[in-house]
Amino acid sequence: MDMRLGNGYDVHAFTGGDHVWLCGVKVPHDKALLGHSDADVGMHALTDAIYGALAEGDIGRHFPPSDPQWKGADSRIFLAHAVELAAARGYRLANCDVTLVCERPKVGPHAEAMRAALATIMGVEVHRVSVKATTSERLGFTGREEGIAAQATALLVPA
Repeated sequence: MDMRLGNGYDVHAFTGGDHVWLCGVKVPHDKALLGHSDADVGMHALTDAIYGALAEGDIGRHFPPSDPQWKGADSRIFLAHAVELAAARGYRLANCDVTLVCERPKVGPHAEAMRAALATIMGVEVHRVSVKATTSERLGFTGREEGIAAQATALLVPA
């Protein structure tokens, strides 16, 4: 069986605001994430994991931040594109795993909604999607609450 495994990593700094977008869910917070698009760090890492499994580079290759049409874009566009590209190549998502690294906001209360949102965007069953969080024990930029990091893994199998 031709299985394709990819991983993705993304980071966004905090800026002024009243919410963050994480894995397709608007989470109330006393800050926002800074980015060219909506800065959904979890969705960006997952999108890159799918592109990686396909050996298709990263989001920047498909949606250059230098292109003004992507300013403020909904990251669902990026993830849907990656899944559509996988399907066009004859693959489907077997499963994925996203880890959000932050002290705050707390992800646990929103994790199930995030799983459901990602599953809907990708057109898969929710049991194929994992979203979890960890802190960095107050170490580094995430520990100082300067931003959020995310890593993701995606397994593609023949459709």
